[in-house]
Amino acid sequence: MKATELKERTKRFSICIVRLFRLLPRTEEARVIGQQLLRSGTAVAANYRATCRARSRAEFIAKIGVVVEEADETIFWLELLEETSIVPQGSAQELIAEADELLAIFAASQVTAKKKN
Repeated sequence: MKATELKERTKRFSICIVRLFRLLPRTEEARVIGQQLLRSGTAVAANYRATCRARSRAEFIAKIGVVVEEADETIFWLELLEETSIVPQGSAQELIAEADELLAIFAASQVTAKKKN
């Protein structure tokens, strides 16, 4: 997948995260978890864009590592929303699946970049 396609894909993912955040119930726990989700979920796209502008392989490896961490954290918050019944069970599965795919893509890219270094 090309960098431009991944930029667009991660941006669409961020938009979906924002939309889910807007639908969360107005409870304290939903607010706290939702804000964490909003931060990490949108950070995937923002940090991937920064990764594409890396000036060296070392900088790329460091920046892609941040993307991997944010994607993994996003999965955690999505699972927590479901497992605490803040959102109905199964309602976040599409987002979890997309986050899993993005995580796999970025983790593989990180491994490849480290091997070439």
